[in-house]
Amino acid sequence: SGAFLGATQQAATPSPRVTQNSTLKTKRSSQENDRKRTLYYSYRTYFIKGVSQRVKKEEQMAVTWRTARSVQVLAALLLLVAPFSTAAADAVSPGGMGGVGVATPPSPYAAVDARGSDVAFANLPGFTRSVYRGDHALITPESRVYTGLFGWTNCNAAWLITPAMAGTPQFSMYQALMRPGAQSGVPVAGAWRFVFVMDGGIQVTEEQQAGGAATSTTHTLGHGGYAYFPADHAHVITSVSGASVLVYEKSYVPPSGAVAAALGPNPPTPAMVVGHVDLQPNIETPGEVFGLKKLLPQSLEFDVNFHVMDFNPGEHLNVKEIHYNQHGLMLLEGKGIYRLNDQWYSVQAGDVIWMAPFVTQWYAALGHTRSRYIILKDTNRDPIQPYTPGTR
Repeated sequence: SGAFLGATQQAATPSPRVTQNSTLKTKRSSQENDRKRTLYYSYRTYFIKGVSQRVKKEEQMAVTWRTARSVQVLAALLLLVAPFSTAAADAVSPGGMGGVGVATPPSPYAAVDARGSDVAFANLPGFTRSVYRGDHALITPESRVYTGLFGWTNCNAAWLITPAMAGTPQFSMYQALMRPGAQSGVPVAGAWRFVFVMDGGIQVTEEQQAGGAATSTTHTLGHGGYAYFPADHAHVITSVSGASVLVYEKSYVPPSGAVAAALGPNPPTPAMVVGHVDLQPNIETPGEVFGLKKLLPQSLEFDVNFHVMDFNPGEHLNVKEIHYNQHGLMLLEGKGIYRLNDQWYSVQAGDVIWMAPFVTQWYAALGHTRSRYIILKDTNRDPIQPYTPGTR
């Protein structure tokens, strides 16, 4: 039994190797726990920092949104107050900017917000609305070049449409600025002349031979007045105080074919016409809403007529026109949209449009006032009639 007890005691006492292994395992377990604890706190710190940054960013975005919203509300309030404070704002500078009650000059940056200002696009460097194509053209005021006018005195003119253009217009159209004392020349032989007064006043004198004696008749025309002079009809146009006039000239096309047969063996020739646009009646236009005035007689001896067309805001042509007639148009009042083939143009008073035959054309009036334009339309001649450029 003593031997058994000694053996048992010897077995219960661990050997040095076992003790060393146990110590290593305990140390490794402690190091592993330290490493896990370090990783845990690192991840925890990173997560908390990320959440904090995200929260801070969202708070900044919220502040930015609230600030922007406040600015929008303030701008809306200012727009409501502006109509009542414009006069005061024009006369007195804001507090802290020159002192209360101190007059200041206009801001050079006022045109940055163009919603409430009349920006003069025509004065932008290199800018023009004018367009020149093979079958139509838009000639706007900022593109016009004024030169002396052959045969006229004290007068400058801008040629707007001539046969030199692509598409070969069969007429000329120009704006003549007559200074006080100005006098007209004569058109080329065989060409009629039509004059429409846009501003100022002119005196139109026709010279005739009656019983071997020369006589003359003078008519005074203000804006809206017009005169048609048949081909080779002696006349002179003068202005005492100055005037702006729109002039059309075209070689007269004698009647032929069915038109000549309808006129008979001794056809009449066109006579001089003097009138005023507002004294002409409106002509019925079935299917259309615009007002139409024809300034010349609807007689077969005339190879042309001049239409004045009026549109109230929102009114437009019903027919999208395509026809053989050529046009020379000036917008006299208002503004709108003109379609020419596949192009759409914003137009306003003072703009001129050339339309060749068979150009798709359509107009709609915009704005708050009436649109009015005058337009040349060749008429009373068979479109199959042969012609050469410059004779029709």
